[in-house]
Amino acid sequence: MKKTILFMIVCILTGCSSVSVPDGIDTVKDFNLNRYLGRWYEIARLDHSFERGLVKVTAEYTLRDDGGVRVVNRGFNTVKNKWNDIEGKAYFTGDNNTGELKVSFFGPFYGSYNIIELDKVGYTYSLVCGPDKSYLWILARTPDPDKKIIDRLVQKAASLGFDTSKLIYVEHGD
Repeated sequence: MKKTILFMIVCILTGCSSVSVPDGIDTVKDFNLNRYLGRWYEIARLDHSFERGLVKVTAEYTLRDDGGVRVVNRGFNTVKNKWNDIEGKAYFTGDNNTGELKVSFFGPFYGSYNIIELDKVGYTYSLVCGPDKSYLWILARTPDPDKKIIDRLVQKAASLGFDTSKLIYVEHGD
């Protein structure tokens, strides 16, 4: 509970409710939410306290009755030897065909969920960032996507100004 309260305070002080796209970043167009729904495995991320020490991280997206998206993030905490789950909600910030959403896990506080690269054929991988270049995730439909795809996504993120040398590659083993 202390971590949740501390996180909320930090969000208030640092502008966690910021819903924007970083300068120089374009989000995907012709986005299809129904194809994006389902389970995604976190392949890599930039470090943040709310995910520190987590492995086997997944995100599950389903439709909400109010037209938004139910978000359930889950990861195994290796220090506490237990699963951490958190449920949130997401909504488009504009056009429903553009990969720009706002997501909240704590009441009225929203952060950006910007899809900046997506496999538009199979919806098998995604590159997502937050409101600035300190938030970055590589997601895939399987825990072990093709290394060439991951390398290409990392290269794209680096070319956009993300510090990919600090990426944490998420373990998904047994």
